[in-house]
Amino acid sequence: MNDRTLIIKVGALGDVVLCTPQIERILENHAGEVWLLTSPPFAPLFAGHPRLRVIAFPRQGARAMWAALSWVRAQRFSTVYDLQGSDRTRALTLLSGAGQRVGIAPRWIYTHSPASDDIREHVFPRLNRLIESAGLPAAEPRPRLWPAPAEQQAVVRRLTADGLTGRAFALLHAGSSARWPSKRWEAEHFVALARGIEAAGITVLWIGGPDEAELNRTLAAQVGRDMTGAFSIPGLSELARHARFAVVNDSGPMHLLSAAGIPVYAFFGPTDWRRHHAIGQGERVFVHPVECSPCYLGECPPARRHACLAEIAPETVVERLRTDRLLS
Repeated sequence: MNDRTLIIKVGALGDVVLCTPQIERILENHAGEVWLLTSPPFAPLFAGHPRLRVIAFPRQGARAMWAALSWVRAQRFSTVYDLQGSDRTRALTLLSGAGQRVGIAPRWIYTHSPASDDIREHVFPRLNRLIESAGLPAAEPRPRLWPAPAEQQAVVRRLTADGLTGRAFALLHAGSSARWPSKRWEAEHFVALARGIEAAGITVLWIGGPDEAELNRTLAAQVGRDMTGAFSIPGLSELARHARFAVVNDSGPMHLLSAAGIPVYAFFGPTDWRRHHAIGQGERVFVHPVECSPCYLGECPPARRHACLAEIAPETVVERLRTDRLLS
């Protein structure tokens, strides 16, 4: 029998990390060739995987869609798991020619789908119901990534060059995407937290990408070290394996760092932590309940004073880290 399986998950970063337990469950239950179709930025996350084959196509544009569809049709997959559920991935699934097509909705596209779905729920149990509809057991909430050996070696070289080999350090991500400034805990709070962490003998590394470059320079001028852009996306997940813990805003890096298996503490205000927390980290969230939270607004109205996040005191975070025995 032709057991060739395709998994479709094209983004975003946090969503790709969230579904890695389901990807592993699919691999465990399909003995033949298994492919992942994703977007170019996320293919390197799986470069070191011992079995999964990966192909990447851009998410936008008619030419990219045609190239992806041509490739999918030529592979003659027997089963397709659509873990994305967008209009484009539904079309790829429907036109794949696969006899078994697994997804959430609308059901006429798929041969297997859950009996019901609630978009207000965290995506992880929703994905579990998706694979369960095809007879697979539910996945455990343990995300994982597979950076290539070259990424692992690059991290070791950087840690050695910076004198961090064998030293305790923590990762702090104080930024967010440009369209979500409301997700950012106050910069002065992050500085106070970083000073509390370094007072315990743990070096603070500020991480992030272009959207956080200016912010991280300002923060590192006061405390800690600026590591903005020092590592690729898979390199950051590898760096996290060497860290003691991380403190972040609700963001893609929150999920990325959680895949390293370290404690990841996150701030939530404009979004609902119950729907968006990193899997396996649901007990490590900081919230300050206010009437307007969650609002899902990219910017907080000035009259609200960003109270959902501004009222979370740095001392509260430091005390939690001490309680969890991460600070001496």
